[in-house]
Amino acid sequence: MSAPEPVPLPFVAPCRTLAARAPLDWLRKGWADYRRAPGQSLAYGAVIVALSWCVTAIGLSMGSYWAVLVLLSGFVFVAPVLALGLYSISRQLGRGLHPSLGRCFAEQRRSLGTAMVFALALLVVFLVWARAGSMLHVFFPAEAEPDLAQLATFLAVGSAVGSLFALVTFAFSAFSLPMICDRDADAITAVVTSVNAVLRNKPAMAVWVLLIVSLTIVGFATALLGLALTIPLLGYATWHGYRETIDAGAWPENGPE
Repeated sequence: MSAPEPVPLPFVAPCRTLAARAPLDWLRKGWADYRRAPGQSLAYGAVIVALSWCVTAIGLSMGSYWAVLVLLSGFVFVAPVLALGLYSISRQLGRGLHPSLGRCFAEQRRSLGTAMVFALALLVVFLVWARAGSMLHVFFPAEAEPDLAQLATFLAVGSAVGSLFALVTFAFSAFSLPMICDRDADAITAVVTSVNAVLRNKPAMAVWVLLIVSLTIVGFATALLGLALTIPLLGYATWHGYRETIDAGAWPENGPE
């Protein structure tokens, strides 16, 4: 009796080896795309700012600044899905087309099924993170006037838990959604491809994470108005990072709408 054949792993698109400074070039190209499509970029940015203000208002209505922090942290999990239209704008510019929001929506509809599978996975991660965030109250000092060491312990635990969830989400989404937008690939293949590329390019990914965190902090520090600039910029840069990193030629290219 012959041994059963091993079950093949999901097909993974090969990735290129990146220099540590590669993300800086992605940002430069992303800024060029922003300048070539300022109206579309600001329109997406305005939607992001409006959503951020709504989330903040909901958190404040709950009477908890902690709720605001947890809800805004959710952008780490949902921003990749919101950036689908931004990937389309960069894709159109790369094809020599004048980008239009109508074409963005058409491409989003085409990739909606696969993107929703991915979005559902991110939603599960976010719900687990939100639950973990609410449970962190047990580490908050019970004293009315806690000392600096107690507060530092609370912040350290919260940061460690949040960073773990954020890093998992980053590995899943770094290159997966641009691949879904660009190629006829399923969600599992795109996610495995993204994780593989992240693990094989740790120095470049560390720089990329630092840039994402820095630009997101800038957006939050400007009463969320800065997100109108930083989110589109990061979306365009992510597209160029995908194009430079992933060799997805084995999958059929999604045709222009």
